[in-house]
Amino acid sequence: MKTTLKTLAAVLATLGLAGSVQAFELTAPMQKELTRQAESVRALAANPALVKAVLEQNEKGPIEGMTNEKWKSVRRTDDLVKGFVKSDAGKLLGQKVEGSDGLWVRAFLSAAKGEKVAFTEKTISYLHAGQPKFDVPFSTGKAWQGPPELDTVTETHDVQIAAPILSGGKPVGVLTVGVNLNRLAKSAK
Repeated sequence: MKTTLKTLAAVLATLGLAGSVQAFELTAPMQKELTRQAESVRALAANPALVKAVLEQNEKGPIEGMTNEKWKSVRRTDDLVKGFVKSDAGKLLGQKVEGSDGLWVRAFLSAAKGEKVAFTEKTISYLHAGQPKFDVPFSTGKAWQGPPELDTVTETHDVQIAAPILSGGKPVGVLTVGVNLNRLAKSAK
């Protein structure tokens, strides 16, 4: 689940816990590094193995009857979830996250209807269609950068970057990567 830091700070303030969350401001050097990371995400989105996985998923479509609400009840230890992580595309994403020295905290791949194809760990939603992280890259063919947020899944302050998966020059899916802002701030100095 993604929670904007401003929203979380407001809730904590009403509970008398102000100061528990500090807003994360992106400095010019941090934004420059995020732009560089967006290029890395775009390059990974062009990986033939990821394109192939998305095209194969597009032929199948979403899991019948799987809604975001139902997805929330599927345990991380379920074989269904393990299949997304252990697929060839999931393993590739895992290698990229592990090889980022903590800069990337997670990655997930979505097909044409926003359904998951692969990920490094279970996402809050199975279907991301209708959210800017999916809709912008899928409809425009351009990368998208979200705001700084507290990611309650990874328990990190991050920014998500999403890039279209292209086939024949047209978007067929979306790759989303969470970039750790604490790590980014250290590397951008």
